[in-house]
Amino acid sequence: MSTDTAPSGKPMKLVVTGGAGYIGSVCATRLLEAGHSVTVVDDLSTGHEDAIPEGAEFVHGDAAEVAETLLGQGFDGVLHFAAKSLVGESMQDPGIYWRGNVLTSLRLLDAMRTHGTPRLVFSSTAATYGEPDTGLIPETAPTRPTNTYGATKLAIDHAITSYARAHGLAAVSLRYFNVAGAYGRFGERHATETHLIPIVLQVATGDRAQVQIYGDDYPTDDGTAVRDYIHVADLADAHLLAVEHAIAGEHEIYNLGNGTGFSVRQVIEACREVTGHPIPAAVAPRRAGDPAVLVASSERARTAMGWKPQRADLAGMVADAWRFTQDRKQANPA
Repeated sequence: MSTDTAPSGKPMKLVVTGGAGYIGSVCATRLLEAGHSVTVVDDLSTGHEDAIPEGAEFVHGDAAEVAETLLGQGFDGVLHFAAKSLVGESMQDPGIYWRGNVLTSLRLLDAMRTHGTPRLVFSSTAATYGEPDTGLIPETAPTRPTNTYGATKLAIDHAITSYARAHGLAAVSLRYFNVAGAYGRFGERHATETHLIPIVLQVATGDRAQVQIYGDDYPTDDGTAVRDYIHVADLADAHLLAVEHAIAGEHEIYNLGNGTGFSVRQVIEACREVTGHPIPAAVAPRRAGDPAVLVASSERARTAMGWKPQRADLAGMVADAWRFTQDRKQANPA
């Protein structure tokens, strides 16, 4: 595997696996805007072909299978988003996740080694930390995932570390919690929605009667759980910085977050203000294993890569997501 790294600012030829998904499509768009050449690889099992940005090449298929031949064309790096990511499903059918996430990533790493692809940016998750003892989570926090999804992502991180040390791979893993907002025509639209902001917005569109608040007796300011939210464009920008800052033979891990976090009630209230809809909410019992506060410390990413979220305002994130939701509703009224 080559140990060369591209000088900062030099256009690169890059593969984005999972580039038809929510985060991958925004990242592919930002890469193109920065002057890089982008090839999106996606099997469209959860992604959308119309989410692939103009100017990107598209190869339909499994990320690992495609990479085993595609990378032979000579690429400067891979940004790896393709993964199964539903926590509940991962516990009910773990084999899908160990095969789809871990085995696919191992095959991708082997293809990169075979063809000398020098750098990798991996879309990891703060779910690798499980239920941390502290609210503000540093990269040094113990990794104790509480679900199969988080466990598979942690296993991939360990594999990447091994490949970096043994084969000179320049690698960066980015760990984050909740992604929000939209970027142009690219936004969040999952067949199975589990994220709070789009769920709340479904109440505003009439697709859901009310939103559930799971627990209002947490030791927080308003009694509801506090979580980290990061704008999808800020997240994409972190991936752009990571692909340039990757160092041959090293695997760096950075947490990404807004540094403060927002409560469930704050999110609902922001959605009410942005949409003008009352958005009924009902309190339900706590869900087992839900910590009171989960916020990622991104100090290491700020120091090492110069990354700083530019769109950390909750109302702004909700407004972008609401605009995208309305645009989708108008385009698909049924």
